[in-house]
Amino acid sequence: MSGPRIAHATLKGPSVVKELLIGITLGLAAGGVWKMHHWNEQRKVRTFYDLLEKGEISVIAEEE
Repeated sequence: MSGPRIAHATLKGPSVVKELLIGITLGLAAGGVWKMHHWNEQRKVRTFYDLLEKGEISVIAEEE
């Protein structure tokens, strides 16, 4: 006499399409974050050089 039957989940192999979509989504998200970071740094550099050109700031230390 055997015990009660237990229904087990059948494991399937990886879904190639699902993995591709997840990879593309993660890649685009990471690329977007990196691009926003790059634009922010570029804006800071451009602002620095604009102020330097106007004479509002200087890179030479003032002597006392």
